[in-house]
Amino acid sequence: MDVYSCSDPAERAAGFAEAQSAFARSGLVVMPTDTVYGLAADAFDPAGVRRLLRTKGRSRSLPTPVLIGSLDTLRALAINVSPETRELAEAFWPGGLTVICRQQPSLRWDLGDSRGTVALRIPNQADALDLLGESGPLAVSSANMTGQAPATTIDSALDMLGEAIDVYLDAGPTPGPEPSTIIDATGETLVVVREGVVSLEQLHEVVPSVGSAEG
Repeated sequence: MDVYSCSDPAERAAGFAEAQSAFARSGLVVMPTDTVYGLAADAFDPAGVRRLLRTKGRSRSLPTPVLIGSLDTLRALAINVSPETRELAEAFWPGGLTVICRQQPSLRWDLGDSRGTVALRIPNQADALDLLGESGPLAVSSANMTGQAPATTIDSALDMLGEAIDVYLDAGPTPGPEPSTIIDATGETLVVVREGVVSLEQLHEVVPSVGSAEG
């Protein structure tokens, strides 16, 4: 287990190199995002994702979301993406919007019991975007034990996860515990299943037909 400061260029470079090495051997990395610290594994490594779920105490019935680095990756990973979904992605990515899509059937990954769907987001955090640029898509859940508060500092993540993590990337306190807004884009209409940092009103400014799970 090693902690690397993202504020020091040399230490950041070393941390990113160690993170890539960890991903290559089914390891886990705690990384900053624009909401809370995330616990990351290579999205295409089922062993790494299983380790992530086991470390958090998270059930397979709660599939791990995937962070990506560009809109092009959305097109590569998802099928039947509606024009409205693309409009929202273009408006709020990078940022606090997670979109549940139908995944490409050819994908060889196992994120949990996802029933052929994948939750995708581009985070609005420079270190996270650079890491994604090097690694490709990452399976990322909040850096905490299931049932505990998500970590907004590296010390909090260390207290909860400790030696179970290979690499910690420290970018200072994250903006806060409010999570991303989640939209289900797998049906005929777009539905907000969790409202977070992006409000329903903001979504309606782009796509007025977005619905709410509350009705």
